[in-house]
Parts: sequence; C-alpha cells; structure tokens
Amino acid sequence: MKSLRASLTLAIACAILACVNVSAGAQSANTRIIVPFAAGSVLDTQARFIAEGLTQRWGKSVIVENVAGSGGNTGAERFSRSAPDGNTLFAAPPAPFTVNRLLYKSIGYDASKFMPVSLMSTVPNALIVRNDFPAKDVPEFLAYARANAGKVSYASQGIGTTPFLIAKRLEVMTGVSMNHVPYRGSALAMNDIAAGHIDSFFDAISNALSLTQSGSSRILAVTDTKRSPLLPDVPTMEESIPGFRSLTWFAIAAPPGTPAELAQKISADVAAVIASPAINKRFIELGLTPVGGTPAELAKFIAEEDAIWSELVASLKMEPQ
Repeated sequence: MKSLRASLTLAIACAILACVNVSAGAQSANTRIIVPFAAGSVLDTQARFIAEGLTQRWGKSVIVENVAGSGGNTGAERFSRSAPDGNTLFAAPPAPFTVNRLLYKSIGYDASKFMPVSLMSTVPNALIVRNDFPAKDVPEFLAYARANAGKVSYASQGIGTTPFLIAKRLEVMTGVSMNHVPYRGSALAMNDIAAGHIDSFFDAISNALSLTQSGSSRILAVTDTKRSPLLPDVPTMEESIPGFRSLTWFAIAAPPGTPAELAQKISADVAAVIASPAINKRFIELGLTPVGGTPAELAKFIAEEDAIWSELVASLKMEPQ
C-alpha cells in the first residue's frame, strides 16, 4: 500500500511539474509578428522596428515572418489559426482588416474576430510615375489617362490593398480607366517603376522618397489634404481633384480569442516602443506619423475606415474573386 501511495504521489508531482514547465515554456517562447506582404515595404520596416523594441522590453526574441500572397489573405489566414497566447501578432495595412471580405469569394479568416492591439502609424500616399512618363502633374496625368483609356498601368500589392483602392477611387472620381498590375509586394512594384515597366503606383510617401531621391521615378502629388513637409514643392491630389484624400495606416492585432488583459499589456508595450525616442525618430524619418493607442481606440478606428472603404467597394460593383 505504501508503495502504491508513493507511486501515486510521484506521478502527481511529475504531472504538476510538467504543467509548470509547459506554462513556463509558453510564456518564454519567442514571439513572431506575421507581415502578410513581402519584405522591403514600409510595413515590413516598421514591424521590424517594433520587433526590435519588444525584444529589448521582453528579453526574448521577437521576429518578423513575411507570409505574402492573395492581397494579404495568406498571412492573415495563417495568423488567424495561431494560439491566443501572445506569441503571435499580425501587422498589416487596411485590406486584411477591412475590405478583403468584400473582394474575395472565400477567405479563411474572420477579421472581425481579431483582437485589436494598437495602431502603429499613418502615412500619406504619393502618386509615383516612372521617370519618363509624359505627364508632369496631375491634370496632365488625367488627360493622358483619358487619351489612352485602359492603357496606363498602375501597380498594387493585390486587389483590396491601399494602392489598389486609391487608384479605383481616382477612376471613380475622375472617370479615367487604367490597367491594374498586381504584385506580391511594394518592393517588387517599385523595382518595376524604376525599370520603367509600370507607369504609376500609389504608395506610402516614405517608399516613394527612396526612388525619387535616386532619380528613377517622380512624385506627381501626395494624397493628404495638405502638402508634406518632406515634399513642400509637391502638390496634393486635392489641389486638382477636390475631396481626394487617402491615408495608409498600419495596425497590430492578436489572434482571435486572445484575453483582453493580455492584449492590453501588449498594446501598452507596443505604444511604449513607438513612443521611445529612437523608434519614434525612425518612424518620422520614414515619413510616418507614429500613433500607438489602445485596443479600444484601434477597434473604433478600424470600424470607421471599414465603413469608408466598404462604400467605395460597393460603388464599384466588383465581382468577388
């Protein structure tokens, strides 16, 4: 009997120890931030800045994993299946959070179930054209597009991404018709702009600056309501097209089912990283407006953006792909 009792005691002790080890292992596991587009974009860059800051705060590795494809859906779907333990995060622009559900017949995730964490930043976009494109400003661009209906090409990272939606909004507001050329990431599109294979691209001003400074492309306009201090001589789209405005934004989410308390903690740490002098400076140098903020603030922001872009998609009467 004593032998049996001793064996049971040992078994229980081992089981408790095993549970403690599993819990400790989960808490100490490395964290990954899934970015649903190829490396090299402004999204990827700021995700790596945040990963660097969180690594320092948490004392464990935080890495960025690029999972590109299907306008951000491939990475979003993989993320959505992750355990809600705080060891997997998702950094993305608007499309996977908002309009992709309207543009694709079948996606393997429900973005409404993502746990909001923090808005990372906002940034105005810019209309970039290849260096030898015949138009020198927005009115000339529109005139050329009308004279060459369906022939002026524009790049995007896929249907539903911000560059795609901005171009569609331009078509709706001005009546021009252009040719969409999707890419797996903005870096690839930028390469083709520089090589002269693509006519135009709406992308974050930070990405645009790197190309224009090298002389391989030109910026015709920015999409904010006021001129950028980084490009004071470049007009806004609104100066030629009243009411035309678009900001790109980037947010972080946790998987469905993540406890609210855990999301709040991660959000506070992300906000602290963004507000730190070194990271804040890097964001600003990229042309980004650093934000931070709480899960509740992000949830409200996404709902407002979803309403705006969903109205545009509905007006296009596009068949889901």
